Amino acid sequence: MQGDSAPNLVPLLSAEEISAAVARLAGELDYDYAGRSPVVVGILRGCFIFLADLVRQMQTPLQSIEFVRLSSYGGGTVSSGRAKVLMGLPRPAVQGRDIILVEDIVDTGITTAAAFKYLKRSGAGSIKLCSLLDKPSRRVMPVNIDYLGFTVPDKFLVGYGTDLDQRYRQLPAIYTLESP
Repeated sequence: MQGDSAPNLVPLLSAEEISAAVARLAGELDYDYAGRSPVVVGILRGCFIFLADLVRQMQTPLQSIEFVRLSSYGGGTVSSGRAKVLMGLPRPAVQGRDIILVEDIVDTGITTAAAFKYLKRSGAGSIKLCSLLDKPSRRVMPVNIDYLGFTVPDKFLVGYGTDLDQRYRQLPAIYTLESP
């Protein structure tokens, strides 16, 4: 970011807090999927850091790791209100399989609900949602989060995969953006 108009990054969740939550979620998934080999499906782009850390912590053998790309945001901080699939999956990758859908954050629920609908149409055997963050104050579409890291306030968040116009994803912690 350049100039005086750069927003202030205010710490919300430290790298250590995130790491502890990821380990807890991996343990919950290992327990629930013992004796099964699920397919982990991440929603790009925000989930990639969380998903990588999560699957490295899991002991459960995975059938595969897949990615879909959906978007309900343009270039900004406000959802467009509709989600579209930008990159899908080959049907055999999910058909009849146990799916763990991985999100970085569920806020309006629009993108997550669209991903559920897409996976169901693709023939998924079961779908459970694992999200690092939940912002229920913004929900417009009902979404059930089966595995949750943190509930967060209604502020725009960046870091650990979340972004503002593709910036800040690489930060190891999660921050709120405050006006300068």
